[in-house]
Amino acid sequence: MWARYDPRQDNRDRGSASDRSLGGRGCTRDRDRNEAWDQSDVFTRALDLPRGPNREQVRDRDRVYELDGAESRMLATVGTFRVVAERDLYDLRDDPDGGRRSARHLEREGLIRTSPVSSGDRAVVLTDRGRDLLEANRYERHDRPHEPRQTFYAGLRKPRELTHDTKVYPAYRRTEERLRGQGGRVRRVVLDYELKRDYQRFLQERNRGKKDCDGRPDRDPAEIARWAREHELPYDDGHVRFPDARIEYEDRDGRSRHEDLEVVTAHYRGAHAGAAAKSGFTCYLSIGGSVGGRGGGGRRTAHPRIAEELLR
Repeated sequence: MWARYDPRQDNRDRGSASDRSLGGRGCTRDRDRNEAWDQSDVFTRALDLPRGPNREQVRDRDRVYELDGAESRMLATVGTFRVVAERDLYDLRDDPDGGRRSARHLEREGLIRTSPVSSGDRAVVLTDRGRDLLEANRYERHDRPHEPRQTFYAGLRKPRELTHDTKVYPAYRRTEERLRGQGGRVRRVVLDYELKRDYQRFLQERNRGKKDCDGRPDRDPAEIARWAREHELPYDDGHVRFPDARIEYEDRDGRSRHEDLEVVTAHYRGAHAGAAAKSGFTCYLSIGGSVGGRGGGGRRTAHPRIAEELLR
């Protein structure tokens, strides 16, 4: 059985983030660390936020908020995926009505904001204050000092792709459920923004500090192909292809692995559809308000999806 991470091991000699932020009054939150690892805590396990059913005070500098465990998970989930459909957050509570009340509470607290989407649902993103609250309540990971941290995002970046982007979280949930059934454990999620940022840094690395730089990357195709191989991304005809999200996880034997996800729609045609099929990503077909999954062809990944599933 997986041992659940206990942040108290990191803070035994220095006090927890909540102890310090609430004036050192010893306000240690009750988290049942003997229960089995819960997939809903993936994005909060390195955060010193409430996890129980009752609301508790959480501070970020001069602001104080009240959150319960489900609301902590909502904030961390939205921050991880940048944008999530509001109805998908309700599953983080035992009842939909409670989920709606939690969403309204977080909105009143100024931690999230919503935008309408074509399906009649609302898309949820963090405000800057919401992201700042998550960042202010991170634990320092002394047991894994070199492990990359989960990135949290705030605000909308691609409003025209809002409907597509809200499908990434349901695709993750389907994949996480399968990986967990195989004994896997998700460590973090990397969105395409982060992968593309690293790629742009690589392309522009030689241009930094040059006053006469014209902004064009100084990398030849062989170098780009090598970068793509090192990052286990498909490279074809001079282009690196990026998934919507990469799930980094440990398999049942404790080995580090990843699986790449892409959400496609029924409108994919021609070269775009062919590239998706060859990418090797686990492709999820969005049909109306639902998502089904199918593995891409081409190069093999650690866990290719072969059979197609359609959700109605």
